[in-house]
Amino acid sequence: MKGIEKPLTGSVSQQALDIIEKLYAVEHEARDLKLKSDEIVILRASKSKPLIDEFKALLDKNKNSTPKKSLLGKAINYALNQWKQLLVYLENGILKIDNNLAENCVRPIALGRRNWLFCGSPEGAEASAVLYSIIETAKANGLEPYRYLKFLFTEFPKTSSEEEVKALLPQYVDRNRLPEI
Repeated sequence: MKGIEKPLTGSVSQQALDIIEKLYAVEHEARDLKLKSDEIVILRASKSKPLIDEFKALLDKNKNSTPKKSLLGKAINYALNQWKQLLVYLENGILKIDNNLAENCVRPIALGRRNWLFCGSPEGAEASAVLYSIIETAKANGLEPYRYLKFLFTEFPKTSSEEEVKALLPQYVDRNRLPEI
């Protein structure tokens, strides 16, 4: 029946996955409703916090009966050791439930890591890291990287103050100033 939550059944891992699925459903609801950060905190307090409490109870209940060196035991201990950090997202509507965005941003760097062997020097590697950071920050701010880099390389030499440099950062740049491709 709609509105009545069915009790968790199945293996411990299945129960945990069911709770996590419900937590993500709350996040999807917040996104679909286009809630502001303070509204997200309220939604999480009413819907996610009880699920988090249920998840914690599940972990605590199974912590001592699960072999610590098993995959499930390692997962339970990891979750409990990170518990304090997990709860932070409940208190701040800007924070996401996971770090998928950050993971997706660093994936190209991790995949290209072998190429860094051919940077030629520590300075070359640092320059590559800076360039990767600029590109990923531009993407995270909805900018097309090539257009942004073309703009940045043209405008940065003209700057003479910290304020002018700040205005060129991806999160502050006037998108109307970006060149057409």
